[in-house]
Amino acid sequence: MKTSSLLLGLFFVSPALLPVRAAAQDYSDLDGSDSGKKSIQDRARNEQVREINRGLYLKASVGGAFYLGKFSGAVSPGTATALAVGQDFIDRERTSMAWEIDFFQGIHQGMDYNAQIDKGPYIEGDLRTYTVAGLVEWNTYPARRWGVGLRGGGGVLYSPLLMNADYYGTGQTPPSTKTVLDAWGVSDPGYHNAPHPLVMGGPNVEYYTKLAHFSVGMDIDVFYAIGFDLGTSVTGNMKYTF
Repeated sequence: MKTSSLLLGLFFVSPALLPVRAAAQDYSDLDGSDSGKKSIQDRARNEQVREINRGLYLKASVGGAFYLGKFSGAVSPGTATALAVGQDFIDRERTSMAWEIDFFQGIHQGMDYNAQIDKGPYIEGDLRTYTVAGLVEWNTYPARRWGVGLRGGGGVLYSPLLMNADYYGTGQTPPSTKTVLDAWGVSDPGYHNAPHPLVMGGPNVEYYTKLAHFSVGMDIDVFYAIGFDLGTSVTGNMKYTF
């Protein structure tokens, strides 16, 4: 009887005599998937929801453009629109870099051809330009949602002849027909008959909105098209990042 009582007492008392660690669950074991590796606080820091998206994006821009060189007195400031596709290939907390392919369109009103006689610049009256450019953009982020940076690249500008080539003087003009080039007394300056290599670049600013994937910004691009002119555009944009 005494032996049975002693064994029964040991059965109830033995859990209290075991090491405390064996009876308690380790703090880091509360989530079995990372057992023994990370604390709850570490996992919480590493799994924060990111509010800014970077990666593949589409961008639409609209604004104004004007010429700074020989066209400045003959071509009025006009509108500039652009569509772009790009991708961030460097994504860090305080800096990023992206490549971008842009398609720009510019529309301007120009001086009447009679007003250019003997003084130039011998540009067709109204002017429309199309530009395809590849750019690389670098940004830094002084605040969580604000980015400022620089971009630069090159491409090709093309300005089609909007008037009839026969009347301009580059078509199959009958001998008795007086053309615009005849009135100017010059040969074709070549503004409208070939693509013009172009370099461009400038500063930009971007704000990441609280709407997921959307940001807005502004680009200031100075461009020079060889055989054409020097100009600049200022456009506001909206960007959607996938």
